Amino acid sequence: MNGHHTITAPALEPTPHRDVLEARVARRIAARLTEGSDNLPHDIGERLRVARQQAVDRARQLRKLSTVASWQAQGSTAVMWGPPSWWLRAASVVPIALLLLGLFAIQRTYLEQQISAAAEIDEAILTDDLPPQAYTDPGFAEFLKSPRAAE
Repeated sequence: MNGHHTITAPALEPTPHRDVLEARVARRIAARLTEGSDNLPHDIGERLRVARQQAVDRARQLRKLSTVASWQAQGSTAVMWGPPSWWLRAASVVPIALLLLGLFAIQRTYLEQQISAAAEIDEAILTDDLPPQAYTDPGFAEFLKSPRAAE
């Protein structure tokens, strides 16, 4: 181990209360480090000063990256809520058009099946040995229901 330690904090969303608390803790740590640095040899004090400067620079970079990422996220959200492009409109219309075409095809197929079934019944009635008036006779309906008619 070379004596260098890296402390990483869990990523938390920035809030005004959290920012104030972090600033307060940072000031206390800086004050304690400054107090203790008066009693250190010059070379160690210089190394600590350079390390602090690097830490401050790194924090600025991270803050800047965080701000840029936040702006980009807000920008992409703003674009999503802007006026819809023609691609978005087309993407919205195509599923509706396909749904309507599907419903039209289903209705047409159903209607053709009904016409076909009615045509088969009409064909059976017209080609049967009985005259069409027999089907309207109440006695004939009773005859069809009787067990002898099934033989």
